[in-house]
Amino acid sequence: MGFGEAISAGFSNYVNFSDRASRSEFWFWVLFCALGGIAAGVIDLLIGIPIIKTLFSLGTVVPYIAVAIRRLHDLDRTGWWWLLYFVPMLLAGIFVVYYIFRAETNYWVAAACLFGVIQLICWIVLLIWFCTRGTNGPNRFGPDPLAVTGLPNAPRVS
Repeated sequence: MGFGEAISAGFSNYVNFSDRASRSEFWFWVLFCALGGIAAGVIDLLIGIPIIKTLFSLGTVVPYIAVAIRRLHDLDRTGWWWLLYFVPMLLAGIFVVYYIFRAETNYWVAAACLFGVIQLICWIVLLIWFCTRGTNGPNRFGPDPLAVTGLPNAPRVS
């Protein structure tokens, strides 16, 4: 799958959380979001109002989540694993807010650092999974997106 096909697939599967996405589809979508975010940021700097990047981010966040979940499906993993991205951040935020308002101890700094390390580990796990080759042939989430033909044991391209 090429860059243009991946962008087209990302927008045509805007809220599709049930199929599979190949590595190339996922990483080309990530590249598109990064380049688009940089371009939108430059435009925002030129016009002096941070509106373009905000609109771009709002327009791409749902397909970004969808393609990430479909990428996990290609590995025969449930899309709920994508929550590894957010759960440690949420827990750290709750912990920090709790101890800031209590203001009795300074343990919240150490706890926030601990949750930061946990989040980094979770991000590394997701990165490894996103870089891993998907399962050959169909799995419980659908047919192989890289199969040469529609045959169940068809070879993968790439």
